[in-house]
Amino acid sequence: MATIREVDAVKMFMGKLAHGADLLEEITKICVDQDICLGRIEALGAVKKARLGYYNQQDHEYHFFDLNQTLEITNLIGNISTKDGAPIVHAHITLSDEDGHAYGGHLAPGTIVFACEIAIQVLDGPNFVRGLDQETGLPLWKMNE
Repeated sequence: MATIREVDAVKMFMGKLAHGADLLEEITKICVDQDICLGRIEALGAVKKARLGYYNQQDHEYHFFDLNQTLEITNLIGNISTKDGAPIVHAHITLSDEDGHAYGGHLAPGTIVFACEIAIQVLDGPNFVRGLDQETGLPLWKMNE
């Protein structure tokens, strides 16, 4: 059975990230600096290189891979919640190369910004706190607490 909670949109931040910054670290820093603990993220742009993850459901581990090439961000979508009392960004990204081949996965540190425009929608509602889900091995939202 799905577990959902109602939230309200409060405000939106829009801007561009710094050239050469780590994409995930830069987004997380904005959330910490602006005290954003609940929200959603989307972005477009390009990266100099990328590090993405894929979650192996059998061994309950992330496997990471590097794309050491320039790529377009065709889509980045994610959410902001809290883990261990601090904002945490969970984002997935789709990238394309010069031939239109697409790569996608869990955004990991090591993805370096060439140019990136971002929108962060701040939400208000109950706390969405991440904790270990025994069934999947993932740090999922603890909705019943």
